[in-house]
Amino acid sequence: MASSSRATATVPLKKHDVFINFRGDNTRAGFTSHLYEALCRTSFQTYIDYKIQKGNDVWEELVKAIKQSTLFLVVFSDDYASSTWCLNELVEIMECHKIEQNNAIVIPVFYQIEPSTKLWS
Repeated sequence: MASSSRATATVPLKKHDVFINFRGDNTRAGFTSHLYEALCRTSFQTYIDYKIQKGNDVWEELVKAIKQSTLFLVVFSDDYASSTWCLNELVEIMECHKIEQNNAIVIPVFYQIEPSTKLWS
């Protein structure tokens, strides 16, 4: 038998199927929590920010979760753009999307706003 010495590309393992980016004040208690529960019921490993342990560096935890995710749901709501946290997460998500060369999927979700709504000035 001849042995093959093919090099195989290593693909980093992703911990989360879905990362939800959202403005908590607008959607956490209603839409986003229902979305999260629905995704979990269908066996998607879904990350949401209340999984962060107290005492941990919040930003480091969020960046780590973003890098360990495959699909991103960006929930645009009325005050989304007024949150620097949301916008910083979105920048990280788009960087991840760029680095992954389109293997990461970003899906915008418009919650109680029209897609044509101007989110920031």
